Amino acid sequence: MVFNVRDNNLSIKKEFPRKVREVEHVWIPMSDGTRLAARIWIPEDAEQHPVPVILEYIPYRKNDFTALRDSIRHPYFAGHGYASIRVDMRGSGDSDGILYDEYLPQEQEDALDVLSWIESQPWSTGAVGMIGKSWGGFNGLQVAARRHPALKAIITLCSTDDRYADDVHYMGGCLLASDMLWWASTMLVYSGRPADPRIVGDEWRSTWLERLEKTPPYVEEWVKHQRRDAFWKHGSVCENYTDINIPVFAVGGWTDGYTNSILRLLEGLSGPRKGLIGPWAHEYPEVAVPGPAIGFLQECLRWWDHWLKGVDTGIMEEPMLRAWMQESVLPQVDYAERPGRWVAETEWPSPNVEAVDFWLDGGLLADAPAAGQRISIPSVQTHGLYAGVWCPFGQAGDLASDQRLENGLSVCFTSEPLAAPQEILGFPEVTVELASDRQRALLAVRLCDVSPDGASTLVSWGMLNLTHRDSHEHPTPLVPGKRYTVTVRLNAVGHVLPAGHRWQVALSPTYWPHAWPSPEPVTLQVFAGENTRLTLPVRPHRALDNKLPYFDVPETAAVLEREILRTESRTRKVHHDLIEGTWILEDFSDEGARRLPSNGIEYGSVNRNVYSIKDGDPLSAAVRCEWSLHVGRGEWQTRLESVSTMTADAEQFFITNELIAFEGEEQVFSKTWKSEIPRDLV
Repeated sequence: MVFNVRDNNLSIKKEFPRKVREVEHVWIPMSDGTRLAARIWIPEDAEQHPVPVILEYIPYRKNDFTALRDSIRHPYFAGHGYASIRVDMRGSGDSDGILYDEYLPQEQEDALDVLSWIESQPWSTGAVGMIGKSWGGFNGLQVAARRHPALKAIITLCSTDDRYADDVHYMGGCLLASDMLWWASTMLVYSGRPADPRIVGDEWRSTWLERLEKTPPYVEEWVKHQRRDAFWKHGSVCENYTDINIPVFAVGGWTDGYTNSILRLLEGLSGPRKGLIGPWAHEYPEVAVPGPAIGFLQECLRWWDHWLKGVDTGIMEEPMLRAWMQESVLPQVDYAERPGRWVAETEWPSPNVEAVDFWLDGGLLADAPAAGQRISIPSVQTHGLYAGVWCPFGQAGDLASDQRLENGLSVCFTSEPLAAPQEILGFPEVTVELASDRQRALLAVRLCDVSPDGASTLVSWGMLNLTHRDSHEHPTPLVPGKRYTVTVRLNAVGHVLPAGHRWQVALSPTYWPHAWPSPEPVTLQVFAGENTRLTLPVRPHRALDNKLPYFDVPETAAVLEREILRTESRTRKVHHDLIEGTWILEDFSDEGARRLPSNGIEYGSVNRNVYSIKDGDPLSAAVRCEWSLHVGRGEWQTRLESVSTMTADAEQFFITNELIAFEGEEQVFSKTWKSEIPRDLV
């Protein structure tokens, strides 16, 4: 999952310019008296020769769950002349307090207190950079917008500027059935883990029970906000890009779920900024798959040295955007490497990208039809089972299968074979003139690369809740039979379609389990003509691409020693009951168990997610997420078990969360939350 370490291709660097001292634990006081727990890697002579500081601020437990990945990069930064700090947020790890939700104002206020504390330390020059992936990438942007004078630059990975558009909750106004409950169930057990008795003493048990009792299941609040209201605007820096006045380095991969924001940040921010997009999943680029991985820590040092030390590393003379242009491949559910090449743009949006249209009328046509046909697109509730996961982490089975498995469940439009290669970079869009026979409906769009033998590889996709056609903040029901023209922006991508291959667009009013289905079966009528088209961001091969400097090979500090107590395993299976007409997607992940000799901590987890639906019955949609997670040392052993479920009728969502905690084999806590939340044009 997120924190697995793939160190087999890393160059382990054990000698650094500065000798490093590790401080396993330090308390950082907050303004209200709360203490946050931190680990620090620092040059041994920093008090005599103060250094800039790198901060990572996340809720994932520095003593165990991120200890392996922390060992890859924080000592590396320290060895090159920085103090590098990993802080557990309020309510996580050994820190005091309760974590009530993601990205709350308190989280940002605490970050400002941390920055002030760092600024006052004798080993600090007062210049701070923030780095983080996912949650840490989000709050890097959010804290940058608060303009603390000590924060000079950030590196944000796999994050977003728009919490409603690009996160595990909603996409195109559609509720993400595949991820919303799963991530909320994940955080319920993650946040329920106790502090380490070796750090906090005998109070660990009372603070643990308080944490279990007071930490809510976040999914309830997320489902209450089905529109892009003030809840989602908070923490979305796209609301006012000018709030950020420091340099931003935005990083991600085409396989990740958050890459769209990189291009939006390059367009929206006005200060110094750079973007880097590889072929990677939701992971740091020095360890990510699909490869090629790069020497990302060296790139970080070039960024930090420029902005925190005033060293001219040349990084800001290089193009604003570097992206991996992916070559065509046959469909697979995972790739070790993704063939392609690096390309670059000096500005974004790029004047080198041209909008090229294909019209949907029987196939994908190079010219607009004078008078097109009307195409009926019915609901097939099982469309989407082979779409892969919404945000791949690089695990086997994460990516989409051959889309021929999906094409018979949707309506497809395919071009003639291309006479010459065509490269795209940016956001494909599909504009459709349509009518619905129901007030609530959605449109899912897939863009595929069809090889001469017929194999269909998913290139990009997007969804739109059609009640959100004019506004995600103020949706309105559809008028059955009325014609509307809507545009679905697909996920950003860089892809080369070779000569002889064909573009393919697939349309459907269902996409389970990514999109929670509309309450009634929907039939869309699509009207071919000048308003129904695919628009591709076509970019010609440029001479600049051939002059780009090579990235260094991946390099890291020595990876923390660990003992494997149980190996990892993953299965992802589709089951079909022919008699009952039930389809089940079962995603099982045993993330294994480890012991860290450095502190004796043992930890591990098992997660099972089940998505079920019946032919022709959207109200049969159901999600069930199960977790078993343990952490302990010697005789101190704790375990959490959880079950979360979500179903719906035509008017309500029904959500349950059950959490049970054990100390040793004794059950010490049990609680069940139940909620009924009205559907709001979803």
